[in-house]
Amino acid sequence: MAPALILRPAVAADAEPIAEIYNHAVLHTTATFDLVPRSVEAQREWLAARSGAFAAVVAVDPDTRRVAGFASLSPYKERPAYATTVEDSVYVHPDLHGHGIGKALLTHLVGVARESGFHSVIARIEASGTASRALHAACGFELVGVEREVGRKFQRWLSVAVMQLLL
Repeated sequence: MAPALILRPAVAADAEPIAEIYNHAVLHTTATFDLVPRSVEAQREWLAARSGAFAAVVAVDPDTRRVAGFASLSPYKERPAYATTVEDSVYVHPDLHGHGIGKALLTHLVGVARESGFHSVIARIEASGTASRALHAACGFELVGVEREVGRKFQRWLSVAVMQLLL
């Protein structure tokens, strides 16, 4: 189970631990299709661009003040007709997987999306990412399709499972 976590908006001071968590995923997993790690400065710029319903949030251990994970909502597509749909991202420190931190973050994000008046949340998950797919299913998302071999990382083709939650 997740320890008592503090869920709060991410601030510029969180850029370094967020970059550490994200860059681990870039270098060692297919959770992101990014191929190049982010600098702390690029992470600060990413955070500065986040506001309102699209703000990033962090899960912080209240005892150690360590950032245990982060999550964000992003616009799904640029065209105006998609404005009521958002895409979620959730990343947890690799040493802390399986402790309910991802679920706490995703549950919080779904609440933000609902309070912000969005109608639909989309998750685009590398198809073999069973933990992420299970997390989303536990939060009410349903598989709505698979995009076959749309990415390439670690010398292999990757498919994307698309999951959706209607609010």
